[in-house]
Amino acid sequence: MSLTMRPLALTINGKAFGPVDVPEGLMMVDFLHEYADLTGSRFGCGIGVCHACVVILDGAGGSEEIRTCITGAHFFNGKTIRTVEGHAKYDEHGEVVVLSPIQQKFLEHYSFQCGYCTPGFVNGATVLVERLKREPVARDQVEQTISAALNPHICRCTGYVRYYEAVKDVILSTPGLVKAGS
Repeated sequence: MSLTMRPLALTINGKAFGPVDVPEGLMMVDFLHEYADLTGSRFGCGIGVCHACVVILDGAGGSEEIRTCITGAHFFNGKTIRTVEGHAKYDEHGEVVVLSPIQQKFLEHYSFQCGYCTPGFVNGATVLVERLKREPVARDQVEQTISAALNPHICRCTGYVRYYEAVKDVILSTPGLVKAGS
């Protein structure tokens, strides 16, 4: 028995990748680790429940989280994604020079313990902030909005409070995410 290979080409973190022959049925998290050398997305539960593996899929309607442990790599053919490695700014030597606002606030709030779930939380919070840029929320709805967006993410170390506080800090300190006068 042999594997059936198909070409896959997509944009990852702003850079074209492929085409490269990839086995049919290969999950995206495995593609990222084995073909793209991007290991930030974590394989957690393997059944799409914990959200440690999410990447951001960019489309015309905005960004969305996609669980890569249950989504085949070929689903992403011709699409544009961002992984946790794509949020920070790097210099010409590949060294991080500036973290994204979400990453910075997670550090400032000591949001994570073991860090295994952090890539999923970074991507989930980023999608939330990008949505709020298009559709601001009333100030009295911020906490409920954060909970709705991040509740699917599982942190086995119970770091939720600090993640949520960090995201609230980003939302309240970024102009335009909260409706004026609310």
